[in-house]
Amino acid sequence: MTFLTIQDISKRYGPVLALDSIGLNVAAGSRTAIVGPSGSGKTTLLRIIAGFEQPDSGRVVLQGETLADGPATVPAHRRGIGIVSQDGALFPHLSVAENIGFGIERGATDRAKRIGDLVDMVELDHAMLDRRPHQLSGGQQQRVALARALARKPRLMLLDEPFSALDTGLRENMRKAVARVLQTAGITAILVTHDQAEALSFADQVAVLRSGRLVQAGPPQTLYLHPVDRETATFLGDALLLPAHLDNGFADCVLGRLATDSAGKSGPVDIMLRPEQLQLSTAADMDDGERCFGTVDDIEFGGALCTVRLRLAERNGGSTLTVKCSGIGLPTIGSTVEVSVRGSAHVFARA
Repeated sequence: MTFLTIQDISKRYGPVLALDSIGLNVAAGSRTAIVGPSGSGKTTLLRIIAGFEQPDSGRVVLQGETLADGPATVPAHRRGIGIVSQDGALFPHLSVAENIGFGIERGATDRAKRIGDLVDMVELDHAMLDRRPHQLSGGQQQRVALARALARKPRLMLLDEPFSALDTGLRENMRKAVARVLQTAGITAILVTHDQAEALSFADQVAVLRSGRLVQAGPPQTLYLHPVDRETATFLGDALLLPAHLDNGFADCVLGRLATDSAGKSGPVDIMLRPEQLQLSTAADMDDGERCFGTVDDIEFGGALCTVRLRLAERNGGSTLTVKCSGIGLPTIGSTVEVSVRGSAHVFARA
């Protein structure tokens, strides 16, 4: 069921076209991540949904209610939308309890209970209720900001890069915690982030913006394995792009004959593989001309996931490839390995 409809939204700032006919549907109870490079228009789109900006044209409809129809808009405070920003924007002179309860009527008989329930929901210690924001860690501040936004019982939650100021480990924990809280509360959410891995792990739907246009939207796995173009492929993660000849669903390239996601076509193409699709094994029977072999030039140890750089044999083109593999059973530098491919290659038309 469509919960939020963004239809043909355009926005211009003088000569700059920030958004160009953006259209996107968000399902009820889902989590959508909007990603894109700096200047792609993602923050502008979020501000239009929130009601802080007016579109030049297009419509925003939430649960059947039109929030924006061109410049005619419903004010932000009447939209029932919660927002958590990058810095949390907590009131420094108020305690944690006062920050969380800011959106709850002071005369409400269950005010204290609601604050306590929200503290439990965002997994904060009740001992922190009397503290001020400066006495909290970055992650704790974000939990308070989320609780304050939830206190108003929003229909939609907007998350504007809320994890970007946190350390790497804390970011992952906070991302999981926020996703868990939103799912428990049954609240639809939209996350704006510049972190591709964050978007892929957090969202049910990922929308990629570039130069003010919606390039592709869909499930994270679909966008990662079947990107619409090369730019999207490299933006969402490391990608190996190789020239190939397509014949009845198979691609012949320096790695051999590979299955692809494109059937019934033939001719010169480019194919994409993710580095983790390449698998290394001990070289055997190097006289087999149908197999691909290479020499390990360098290894970057990263614990669970390591980066191996290898040089293909001359008969396989002699090019350099980067492979992601487990830290267990790593080959040694200078050793010869066999390269095989798991899964299918994604096909792009030859540029």
